[in-house]
Amino acid sequence: MEKFYLTTPIYYANGRPHIGHVYCTFAADAIRRFHALNGAEARLTTGTDEHGQKMAETARKLGLEPRQLADRYSANFRALWDELGIQYDHFIRTTETRHIPAVHDMFRRCQESGAIYKSTYTGAYCMYDEAFVTEVEPGQPCPECQRPTEKVTEENYFFKLSAFADKLLALYAENPDFIRPEARRNEVISFVKGGLKDLSISRTSITWGIPVPDAPGHVFYVWFDALTSYMTAIGYAQGGEAEKEFKRLWPANLHLVGKEILRFHAVYWPAFLMAAGLPLPKGVYAHGLMLIENDKISKSRGNLILAEPITRTVGADALRYFLAREIVFGQDGSFSYDALVTRFNSDLANGLGNLVSRTLTLINRDFDGAIPAPPPRTDAEEAIYRKAAETIAKWREHFGNLEFSLALETVWSLIAEMDRYIVQFKPWKLAEAGEREKLAAVLYTCADVVRLLCRMIEPVMPVSAARIWKMLGETAELTNGANLENEHVAAGQRVGKVEAVFPRLDAEVTIAKMRTMEQEQLNANKPAEATAAPAAAPAPAPAAEPAAAPVNPKIAIDDFLKVEMRVGTVVTAERIPKADKLLKLTVDIGTEVRQVCAGIAEAYQPEELPGKKVVIVANLAPRKLRGLESNGMIVAAAVEPDGKPVLVTVPDSVPNGARLR
Repeated sequence: MEKFYLTTPIYYANGRPHIGHVYCTFAADAIRRFHALNGAEARLTTGTDEHGQKMAETARKLGLEPRQLADRYSANFRALWDELGIQYDHFIRTTETRHIPAVHDMFRRCQESGAIYKSTYTGAYCMYDEAFVTEVEPGQPCPECQRPTEKVTEENYFFKLSAFADKLLALYAENPDFIRPEARRNEVISFVKGGLKDLSISRTSITWGIPVPDAPGHVFYVWFDALTSYMTAIGYAQGGEAEKEFKRLWPANLHLVGKEILRFHAVYWPAFLMAAGLPLPKGVYAHGLMLIENDKISKSRGNLILAEPITRTVGADALRYFLAREIVFGQDGSFSYDALVTRFNSDLANGLGNLVSRTLTLINRDFDGAIPAPPPRTDAEEAIYRKAAETIAKWREHFGNLEFSLALETVWSLIAEMDRYIVQFKPWKLAEAGEREKLAAVLYTCADVVRLLCRMIEPVMPVSAARIWKMLGETAELTNGANLENEHVAAGQRVGKVEAVFPRLDAEVTIAKMRTMEQEQLNANKPAEATAAPAAAPAPAPAAEPAAAPVNPKIAIDDFLKVEMRVGTVVTAERIPKADKLLKLTVDIGTEVRQVCAGIAEAYQPEELPGKKVVIVANLAPRKLRGLESNGMIVAAAVEPDGKPVLVTVPDSVPNGARLR
């Protein structure tokens, strides 16, 4: 069995975990599950980095010993990962006894190769990043975090990083995928070409750390210590069976890190390993920052977003899906409660949840809860299975490249295809007409695709996938999908009780609940952790005035970019009783079929609209019109003199879901 070993960062345990930590860990968990689903022996290491000056200083301020603080914060991380269902195999703490011989062995190896020497350092030091900063003078801001540096003079052990520039550049050239994404790779190459300076790997002004062997008063600088823990977790320098396990699993296939710590993993770490004569990891991937209101989420900025209020309100799977679908992995991404709830309602409740509910409800009603045996496929079913095969191939490709958003977009395009299939054949009408053979074909096909969807969403939404799998009546192992192209649901299999997997959320109530819970958690932890409160929630927008807006108000480009306009095809159109101006439309926007109420009845007849390529504003909050929910707005121009609307249309060659920019 092929092995796949990956790691999250060893998180610095100087505060409670927030959504930035959760984002990276969810991604790592999804990668692990994806490789396991496809037949690999997947292993994930996470953990906490607990040494260093910052840790000791925080403990002093709180009247604690560093070990007490480390125990508290490390426990917070582990408890949250357990609550969120993170499928990690190893949790390493840098304060564990087994880690000491690993760091010592790395040091001796580097020392024996001539890569380490003792000298004195005088210059700028950033306590927040636990790093000597050679680019600026003491007191000037750190280039990484913009906090003031301080002047230090110490006798240190140094690593000859300057001697490894050519070897590192050769590594990057020979292995283009060693650093991803490409933009980060280019940044690292530029940094190395700019000249490397030797790196301090020990401190004498602090005591909270692993002692340097045969060097009284020296403790290891945090990065030499922390990076080695990726190997400690799987048995490095521990002898016996543990050492055999290390040799079997190392090198790591992937280190997953935030872009702010890429330099340590893509420059320092491979240089340490080269000097030690140990195999290099196969790759490092740097994801972007999590932003709120265009600012990085962090404890020091006072804008923490905690995961627990979200997951305890909408479920961990909803958060996992939102982060994977909404944010292009590798780029910075914004988080907002509004966007989370909108995604939940449109993609999960209206999309996947609706497909599952309709399929299983009709099987229960019309076939006494047993999946019907399908007749020979017609062209319509053959088209569905071709789409399914195409979806599997694209899903594997995108997920394997860590393109989570594209992978999920591909999966949801299959869900949209199933919505069109159901709209086309209307199984409820087939039942009324007694067309049992066609009804069996439609419901079997739907159940078969739902089974496939369970496999493909499992890495991102494991709890929801397992619930749907059980409702479908499956007893096979969900996480074994190496042969999913050739798997099918069994005719005669009895489905379980149908329950709403994604009950629709009331945005106002849900967001208020999450904000209240978050503030309560932060307040409860303030005395012990001195955790900053989040930025105050923005005041609700005032109700719109009936007066016409100015013809040409000025807005910032950032405001315009918030508007998500998508191309879609009108599927159905009908009049709304007692509404002279409104039509009820269903519009296929590629990933789903939306219901939209549009004020175009005075200009268009319902029968002339199906098949038209239109543009809708896709990220409007849902609203009720004449008792119907409208999910979006059709874009139209008002043409004088009567002001009747004229739909904005696009050529048929533009695919559904394409975004206007």
